[in-house]
Amino acid sequence: MGESKRRKAALGDQYGKDERVVDWLPLTQRQAKDFYTWTTRGAWVGIGVMIGLWVTVRFIGPALGWWTVS
Repeated sequence: MGESKRRKAALGDQYGKDERVVDWLPLTQRQAKDFYTWTTRGAWVGIGVMIGLWVTVRFIGPALGWWTVS
């Protein structure tokens, strides 16, 4: 008997299902990984937007005469 057959016999109905992060929380490890990926990507997008806004306000705006630095 191979390892996968032993695992399937031991787990029964739970075989092939994603494991939960915590037993009482209906969140699988795959969902937690996806959440981490999306939040990391969103953070980088936010950083990029913030840098773009800063460059616009600090350099482009004064160069076009919209706002002057005292």
